[in-house]
Amino acid sequence: MVAGRTGVARGEGEDHAISVLIAEDEESFVDALTVGLGREGFLVHVAGDGNAALELFKSVAPDVVLLDQMLPGGVSGLDVCRSIRATSSVPIIMVTAKGEEIDTVVALEVGADDYVIKPFRMRELVARIRAVSRRSPRGTSHEERGAERNEAGQIVAGEVTVDPDQRRVYVRGQEVRLRRKEFDLLSLLVENAGRVLTRDVLIDRVWGSDYIGDTKTLDVHIKRLRSQIERNPVEPALITTVRGVGYRFAGTG
Repeated sequence: MVAGRTGVARGEGEDHAISVLIAEDEESFVDALTVGLGREGFLVHVAGDGNAALELFKSVAPDVVLLDQMLPGGVSGLDVCRSIRATSSVPIIMVTAKGEEIDTVVALEVGADDYVIKPFRMRELVARIRAVSRRSPRGTSHEERGAERNEAGQIVAGEVTVDPDQRRVYVRGQEVRLRRKEFDLLSLLVENAGRVLTRDVLIDRVWGSDYIGDTKTLDVHIKRLRSQIERNPVEPALITTVRGVGYRFAGTG
């Protein structure tokens, strides 16, 4: 078992290497990842449990986090993901051996950007790491993503302000009246400004995990929201579509 161990593997092109923090307790798996990613030119740091991962994250500021969902020591991968996501938008790839849909939904819901299921091919993992690193600026904080809370407890993301207590929305200084589900959907998107939320996560959080209706309901609500808040709903700039995945709130239009 790897318990709090840290290690570094350096590949070619070190000056431009993507730094990857691996939180994993299976030593054989860690060894394979360290060698494989090192050969691909990644700078690799390893932590064997959740507490070690959080400490290492603070000290090395990695570009990508590869996070096993099941970690020893009482701090799970989901716990680590939540803690990191509270202060940083660094890309997080969750690793799970279960492969059940509920696990992947929960991982994305708490802030993971992607997930892989053991066993996986090194080529697939490398492609995913490079993909998420391209989509996210390095070291971007929660505030830099564009979502923050003001003194009144309102969530502010660029041109949009959401008041969760009063259930009111203001766009470019003007109040916009929304239906209940529209408000819930916009609140979720704004609170996660800058991150892609999958269709499954949006439906699960707004309509409930037991929802069995038409998934086109989500698209209808997104269309209504765009008609209310976008300068040009035909070419939306605030709520953008990530084809085949879900939606992202950009913050400014």
